[in-house]
Formats: sequence, C-alpha cells, structure tokens
Amino acid sequence: MSEIKDRPYHHGNLRRALIDTAMDMLAADQNWAFTLREVARRTGVSHAAPYKHFRDREMLLRELARIGFIRLGESLTEAMSAGLPSMRAQFVAAAQACIGFACQNPGLYRLMFSADADKTIDPHLHDAAMSTFGILLGLLERGQRDGSFRSVAVSALAAACWAQVHGLAMLAINNQLLEEKVGSAPVPAALDVLLDGMCRND
Repeated sequence: MSEIKDRPYHHGNLRRALIDTAMDMLAADQNWAFTLREVARRTGVSHAAPYKHFRDREMLLRELARIGFIRLGESLTEAMSAGLPSMRAQFVAAAQACIGFACQNPGLYRLMFSADADKTIDPHLHDAAMSTFGILLGLLERGQRDGSFRSVAVSALAAACWAQVHGLAMLAINNQLLEEKVGSAPVPAALDVLLDGMCRND
C-alpha cells in the first residue's frame, strides 16, 4: 500500500474523519484493499472506534461509493449549467465531465461500479446512484421535448448513452484509449458518432 500521510484524529466528527481517511487511501492506491483496522490507525483512533459508525468494511465502502455518486452528480450538473447553446453541447459537456471525474478519481469510480458497492442492500447508495442517473434522463427528456433528440423510448437512449460514456471512462482510466487504436481524440469522436445517431435529422 502506498504511503499517505496519517490523519490523526483529535476531536469532532469521527465518522467524517474515517471517511476522509478512507477516501485519501482510495485515492493514493486506487483500490480498496485496506481494512478498517488500517483506516483506524491512519485516522489516529483505536481499532474498535470505526465500528461505532460502520459495522464492517463493506459498509464503509458503500458509503464511499454513495459520496462518489453525489460528487459525480454535482460535476454533471455544473457542466450542464454553463450556458451552453444546445442540448447536444450540454450532453457533450456532461459526458466529458463524467469521463473527467473518472480520470481524476479512478479508484473511487471503479468502486462505485464494483460488486463491493452493492446498491441492492443499501437504499442510500441506491438513491444516490439513481439520482445521478436521473440527471442523464432529465437531459435526454428535455432534448426530446425541444426536438433535439429522436423520439424513441428514453430508456433506450439512456442505455446507449450510459454504455458509451461509462465505457469511455473505464477505457480512459485503464489507459486503453491508445492513439494507434482509436485516434488522437477518441472521446469527442466517439461522442459525435453517438450523437449523430441520437439527434433528429429533420
């Protein structure tokens, strides 16, 4: 495990301190192989202290993923609220924000979509993930209403968009968007192809 600066805990919100420490560890190592014992040590509390807030490591990981979805949603919303001239431009901005978020937070992004972030057993995580997905749905629905996007089932549009953008994000953080394979500007090129199929031509 990479060395990161320990975060001694003195007073205040223990739960927040544990989460912050775990986020630092996730960012440093880009994986979540750490234990609650290690999180406690780096936070500067006893080994038993985390159990006051997280019954096990999996519960902490799900909370990190929940926060990740909230932060991703904020990034998407900010990108779309920049006064862009068209729904197409808003979609491109949101897609690039998602991919940018993944590249800036590769460990967190992988965790958010891993089996360790089981949304079926954590309603708070499920709600955060669905709220973020709802930002995409809202964009697509607005685009259909103003005639920018094709009048097909919005769920079909959402599936195509999510598969494309999430796939690009995963390829990007795994350093697999190689120029010899996909050209020098693969993200805008792929988004243009996607949007050419989504947008109305009449």
